[in-house]
Amino acid sequence: MLFVIVSGLSGSGKSTALRTLEDAGFFITDNLPPELWGAMYDLVRASNIEKVAVSTDSRTREFLAALESSYVRLSRRYDNVRVLFLEANAEVLLGRYNLSRREHPLGETLMVDFARERELLAPLRAIADTVIDTTSLSAKQLSERVLQVFRLEQSFTLRLMSFGFKHSPPRDADLVLDVRSLPNPYYDPALRSKSGRQSDVAAYVFRDPEAEKFYEEVRDFVQTAATRARQSGRHSYTVAIGCTGGQHRSVAVTERLSRELTDLSVEVVDHRDMREVTGEREGAPV
Repeated sequence: MLFVIVSGLSGSGKSTALRTLEDAGFFITDNLPPELWGAMYDLVRASNIEKVAVSTDSRTREFLAALESSYVRLSRRYDNVRVLFLEANAEVLLGRYNLSRREHPLGETLMVDFARERELLAPLRAIADTVIDTTSLSAKQLSERVLQVFRLEQSFTLRLMSFGFKHSPPRDADLVLDVRSLPNPYYDPALRSKSGRQSDVAAYVFRDPEAEKFYEEVRDFVQTAATRARQSGRHSYTVAIGCTGGQHRSVAVTERLSRELTDLSVEVVDHRDMREVTGEREGAPV
């Protein structure tokens, strides 16, 4: 198990660091007093949780006198405890606070608060395994540094779903694509009651060179959009593929995309409007 203690100055990026670790699969507890570190370690170990991060900062100032003793007890018992400390210069912290209009946890004038906070947290900074100065870092750059420190990979999932426009497009998709220009198996009586998951239906949808070219353009566009989303720091991206009823063309395209976009972690979320066994429905093309 990896047990990470995240601390640092208010406004230095602790929330960003914690979100990054949470997205990487860590169990997160924010604002945990040092005297509870050992109890938290034992609790999560008993629950077979492999990655844990706890945050301690000046909000727990009533308990900070126990910082060093709590760390010593924990590190003597276990050798997998890491301390990550974040800081930035006072001018940058002041700018971040003025932008957010938050009140500092110590509640005096900001420049005095920054100095007092550095003093309060000095023992934890002294024992930190890693200190990151976020003065010149963006949130994205900080996330990348945190991932590097703990040798983590940023998770990214491309979520695909099919739907029928006659049932309205999904509201939670990042990208909606229309494949109604592809050949429609609905007009073949032998295929009408089947779904786009079946090979003969897929063969019909992609049967001619123009259909194949259209599909390839869709595939390349989805690849580009998902890659850009991942590069921008997104952890997931949802693409909805629509035909008229959500039974044939959109399903066939979604299934084929899931097989061919091999350099992305692809998850088929749902074939929202597909019926596994159907007859004719409302006499409308699907």
